[in-house]
Amino acid sequence: MESKDRQVLVKILYETDVIVDILSGYDLGSFLSDEKTKRASCMTLINIGELVKVLSEDFKSSNPDISWRAIAGLRDVTAHRYQTLRMEDIWETCQTDIQLFKEQLTKMLNLDYVEQGDG
Repeated sequence: MESKDRQVLVKILYETDVIVDILSGYDLGSFLSDEKTKRASCMTLINIGELVKVLSEDFKSSNPDISWRAIAGLRDVTAHRYQTLRMEDIWETCQTDIQLFKEQLTKMLNLDYVEQGDG
């Protein structure tokens, strides 16, 4: 793995931790009723998508088990069509996909994975 890609992955991993921290203590109902938390979560997803776009094509193609294009696409939709987002889908992405993505990143970086909380 190129040094640049590794640095980007570390930044993406940090952003996944940010989402976990933002949503700690929330359930779907409290998430949907908290505009600041919805926007903070979406901004963090945008950050992740931006970082994914910086990864080298060689790296992404050598790791086809991750939906890099979908992650970048979610960034575009979140940034440009925020008002059309279904926040239930954002919640599900943050609760399910981010956790899996975090585990995959940790494995790629050869780090010891430590699960954080229920979020």
